Amino acid sequence: MKGKMKLRIFNIIKNTKVEGPGIRYCIWTQGCSRHCRGCQAVHTWAHNGGTLLDTDDIIEDILKQKDIEGVTFLGGEPFEQAQACGIIAREVKKSGLSVLCFTGGLLENLRVEEKNRLLLENTDLLIDGAFELEKLDYSRPWCGSSNQRYHFLTDRYNDSIFTKYKNKVEVNISKNGIIFMNGMGNFDEILQKLNLSK
Repeated sequence: MKGKMKLRIFNIIKNTKVEGPGIRYCIWTQGCSRHCRGCQAVHTWAHNGGTLLDTDDIIEDILKQKDIEGVTFLGGEPFEQAQACGIIAREVKKSGLSVLCFTGGLLENLRVEEKNRLLLENTDLLIDGAFELEKLDYSRPWCGSSNQRYHFLTDRYNDSIFTKYKNKVEVNISKNGIIFMNGMGNFDEILQKLNLSK
């Protein structure tokens, strides 16, 4: 099932240190039906936004990168495009890269649907659970609320990540002056400190 499949993406950062273990190629999928209150990524909700890319082209680009540890899928909701994400995950795993996937769903529910199988089978670390504003908690790496769970689906990672990594934020400014922040933290507070808040 390689190739001839499209993935609708919001953004790609090819080298980031704040979206999982090590240096990672990060793919924000476009489209999410969950609409969690307080979500920092509302711009990824629309299913008709973003850009359609061929999975083969994304895989080729990932494999050209130097010194990355793996690929991270977030969004948006990656499992709303689970088959395309699964193809990418399978191919990059073959080259020794790791896969981290964020989802607002719950693992036990995702396992029920066959369409999710390929992505789950090729994910090393799954972080699940909807963002819950009333449970806001930045104390654990890459999570925003205390209900979210870590699932080590392979032996690639383990709970040593909790002492090895802390939440951080990166600020990227494009050539045309567009600011894109990624990572986990209080983005509103950061924008205020930079005098960039609305």
